[in-house]
Amino acid sequence: MRSGEFATGFEGGFEGADELLRAWKAGLAPDPLLTVSEWSDRHRILSSRSASEAGPYRTARTPFMREIMDALSPSHPARRVVFMKSAQVGATEAGNNWIGYCIHRAPGPFLAVQPTVDLAKRLSQQRINPLVEESPELRALIMPSRSRDSGNTILAKQFPGGQLILTGANSAVGLRSMPARWIFLDEVDAYPGDIDGEGDPIALAEARTISFGHRAKVFLTSTPTIKGVSRIEREYDVSDQRRYFVPCPHCGGMQWLQFERLRWAKGHPETARYVCEHCEEPIEERFKTQMMDEANGACWMPTADDATRTVAEAAGVVGYHINGLYSPLGWLGWAEIARSWEEAVGNDAALKTLKNTVLGETWQERGEAPDWQRLYERREDYQLGHVPAGVLVLTAGADVQRDRIEIDIWGWGRNLQSWLIEHVVIDGDTASPEVWAQLSEFLATTWPHVDGARMALARMAIDTGDGVTTAMVYAWVRAAGRGQVIAIKGVGGFDRSTPVDGPTYVETTEGGRKLKRGVQLWKVAGAVFKSELYRLLRLNPPTDDELAEGSEWPAGYVHIPKGTPAEWFRQLTAEHLMVTKTRQGFQKLEWQQMRERNEALDCRVYARAAAWLMGIDRWDEKRWEQLEEQLRPGKIEAAPAGVPNRPTQQHIKRRPSDWMGTRRGKWF
Repeated sequence: MRSGEFATGFEGGFEGADELLRAWKAGLAPDPLLTVSEWSDRHRILSSRSASEAGPYRTARTPFMREIMDALSPSHPARRVVFMKSAQVGATEAGNNWIGYCIHRAPGPFLAVQPTVDLAKRLSQQRINPLVEESPELRALIMPSRSRDSGNTILAKQFPGGQLILTGANSAVGLRSMPARWIFLDEVDAYPGDIDGEGDPIALAEARTISFGHRAKVFLTSTPTIKGVSRIEREYDVSDQRRYFVPCPHCGGMQWLQFERLRWAKGHPETARYVCEHCEEPIEERFKTQMMDEANGACWMPTADDATRTVAEAAGVVGYHINGLYSPLGWLGWAEIARSWEEAVGNDAALKTLKNTVLGETWQERGEAPDWQRLYERREDYQLGHVPAGVLVLTAGADVQRDRIEIDIWGWGRNLQSWLIEHVVIDGDTASPEVWAQLSEFLATTWPHVDGARMALARMAIDTGDGVTTAMVYAWVRAAGRGQVIAIKGVGGFDRSTPVDGPTYVETTEGGRKLKRGVQLWKVAGAVFKSELYRLLRLNPPTDDELAEGSEWPAGYVHIPKGTPAEWFRQLTAEHLMVTKTRQGFQKLEWQQMRERNEALDCRVYARAAAWLMGIDRWDEKRWEQLEEQLRPGKIEAAPAGVPNRPTQQHIKRRPSDWMGTRRGKWF
């Protein structure tokens, strides 16, 4: 058949030929010149179910998002778009706009990845479904999920010319499910480092684009986390590093907004003003909308050095960074940022959150150990085995070794101040019952308080050992009961919001019989408490003159008595925080032991975990006053402070006061 005859027959020679021809022509059509931001302003409707400001989407509300969305357009040469940002600046909505645009104007296989499958389902239900339902153009392309064989499920949306797959970075199956031209990787800093032994989830996802070559595009976005291991910072550093420059309303000088130039009177965050780096004039926040307007000259400018920019341009990588100072009026204000900063000072957890979510910057963990000699020289004038003023509750951390159990007893007071009270070593093979019998007797020990009362342990946290002694630890914890003793297991991570997680129940055995729900096991992120301890050890004590004038010890100060030997300080400062690489080459931040012995540090972490579980970080003044009342003269016969109904003191045989002496030819 000649070509003319083919065309004539194709157009009307059989049923459905017209529809097939239209589809064939659509496939030959070039990508549209319409940009993602233009599509969003024309077609996107924000639902009240998923947006604080429902109604037509307006790029002008967040003008800094225009160039980022346009870089996602098929006509833009960028192949990889990186966005490191603070929270709630519209990054996820920009990604959703891109999804809607591709479904409508540039159909193809689209892969959207959240940190977990559960979050992918939540995105689908809370963001993608409203995106489709509120747009007539998208509703016409994606059938309702209730329709039979609609191809519309929670994690998959079919449309003419392609489909949208939503998955989690914790699912290797989801990441290799199909080839993809478009990939949206959201909150990449929350992705696991290695997934099911198959490698980095970002690399697995990007491998889906190989068959599309230069026509593929990847959008990576995230709030950053910890310096050295943050994925989004690493991606941004190899881009052209664009910042959003805005003009000063006074002198017109261009600059990108930095937190260091936000100034306010101490204690009065409502006075916050931004000081221009050119004319040093304070800028009121009411000028922010005017400053961010592209019509007034606001624009993105690359800030990377020439070499980095050249490499990024050759690879088609563009990177953007924005912080909370750019948040539109009515969202996050400068006064609120200043107030958050004042409230966070001195609190590492709050400062990290502010740096990550408000400033869009990584948090620098301070992991270098303090100088043990300086700590040794500032020991205080109270005796080991005695409880000084200020201590209102006692916790202990027990570290189980093959031939002994090491125990540190720490006292706690207001403002998280802590005092080392005593170190105890119970010698013996920890596979034998005798050692555990001595540990049971130790639980009944009390210590004399300076006010005359005797204090007992409120709680002990004991590590579950190295696997060899784990069964013995479980059996002892189960026998001791849940009131005074908890079993813990160290885990990685720097989650300050939940440094102790659990409990989970561990099955134990008794006489060959398996006991379900036998022991509660708590997981402790030791990295959090080690970072906290090293920060607190760097605090400077007040001088004698300052104390005489009524000055107080810094919040969280760590007090150590004069009788404590040098070796204990070496053990307390035995680790450093370092960036290391896994076998697969991924970077991670972990504590590395720099010397053989670190029991003092481990025991401190366990005792701190016990105190955290008791809730001392959240106790109010009334609670501290109640504990203080138990220690007043005349209350000696009452239950030990913070420890109602504890047994009376018993005496056990344990290592004498020279507990840091030599052991088998080695310094302990």
